[in-house]
Amino acid sequence: MVAPPALSADPGFAEYKYVLHIDDMDPSKQELILNNASNLLDAYPPGQVEVEIVAYGPGLRLVFAENVNAQRIDSLSQSGVKFSACGNTLKGMTKLLGEEPKLNPQAKVVPGGIVRIGELVKQGYIYIKP
Repeated sequence: MVAPPALSADPGFAEYKYVLHIDDMDPSKQELILNNASNLLDAYPPGQVEVEIVAYGPGLRLVFAENVNAQRIDSLSQSGVKFSACGNTLKGMTKLLGEEPKLNPQAKVVPGGIVRIGELVKQGYIYIKP
């Protein structure tokens, strides 16, 4: 199977930019946000949309390595969807669990999830919280 074309690496190129926010560990919410990302990719021609999912709080579990959606995250990542993991939440969970949770390799740790969302909105991203 051939992977869909990757989205533009230049954040200023895409005509449409979306940031999707997940802060809920509910599996149905995780599935919903992944469906939203997939639907956005399907709605626009290749290279016309950028999608970033920002996970923090209990929603960070979406990007845990052992999450049931790991293969789907890998597939969406190959299609250009970016995944950001909140560093603040990661630190808190590490203290609570006694070890750092292993993240999906597709997830990039950012200093703060809320800060990342703010940065993206300032860059013109449309904010979506399903």
